Parts: sequence; structure tokens; C-alpha cells
Amino acid sequence: MTPTSQLTDPLDVPELKAQIDQVIDQYRQLPGATMVVLNNLQEKIGYLTKRMQAYVAEQLHVPVSKVHGVVSFYSFFTTEPRGRHVIKFCIGTACYVGGASQLIDKARQILGIDPGQTTADGQISLEVCRCVGACSQAPVVVVDDVNHGRLQPSKFGRIVQDVQKSEVAA
Repeated sequence: MTPTSQLTDPLDVPELKAQIDQVIDQYRQLPGATMVVLNNLQEKIGYLTKRMQAYVAEQLHVPVSKVHGVVSFYSFFTTEPRGRHVIKFCIGTACYVGGASQLIDKARQILGIDPGQTTADGQISLEVCRCVGACSQAPVVVVDDVNHGRLQPSKFGRIVQDVQKSEVAA
């Protein structure tokens, strides 16, 4: 995974900065604009660097701590680019008890990365999340917003192969 410090910040890319400014201008007058702006920027840009957070705070006239607090609290925000595909491991109580840690170990073995990291080719990111609301299907892995329930470590390799095959076909 490339450290954020080695990436070009979206604020330094004119096209991306224009998108950032457009989102801020579109929503700045809304009550609760901070959350709406951050959601839209996450969707459009894909991640929210510390510098972007400071810029949003300045433009919305809110403390940087408020913006950073929102970004760090909600797991769907990220401060680094994600891979083209995201595999999330639910570690809520039912999934954890059901074997989520074994699935994470299998992912480490197959992909050579830990949760919070992205494969060197930028194709797959691993993440953990607290609960996906599918406790009866524990343990659950979410691949690009599709739930895979009652997943066993022996079947996880097939999930990764399917993701990798989808890249070849794309």
C-alpha cells in the first residue's frame, strides 16, 4: 500500500479540486453540511486526506476537529485510497464468535495484506467493520457491497478468485 504521504493530494489536482469546491458550494448552506459534504467527497474522490479535511473545515467555517471527528468515527470514511474491490470482515459479536478471525487469517495468507491495507496492484483492500446487520448469517464477509454469509475459511479463496476473475473480465 502506498503511504498517503506519497500520493498526490486531490487538492493538488485541478479537476479534483474543482469537484471538491463544487460539492462544498452545493451543500455549504445546509444544516449538517459537514456530514453531507464529507459523504459526497468520499463518493466522488474515494478518500479524505487530512489536508482535504482541513480544507473542508475552513470552507464550512467549522473546527478541523469536528471534521476529523466525523471522518474517524464513521467506518465508511477512509483517509487513503481503497482498492478497486473492498472485502470487509464483519467483527460484530455474532461474526466474531462465528469465526471472523479465521477468515481474516485466511485473507492474510492468500493476499499477503492485513485489514486496512490494499494489495500492491491496487485491486483489493481489506477492511473490518463492526456489524453488517446479518447476524443470522455469521460469519459474514462483504465483497463490494454483496454479503457472503456462513463463510468458512476453506471457501474464502474462491471469493478472492471470483474477485480477481472479475478484474480480468473487466
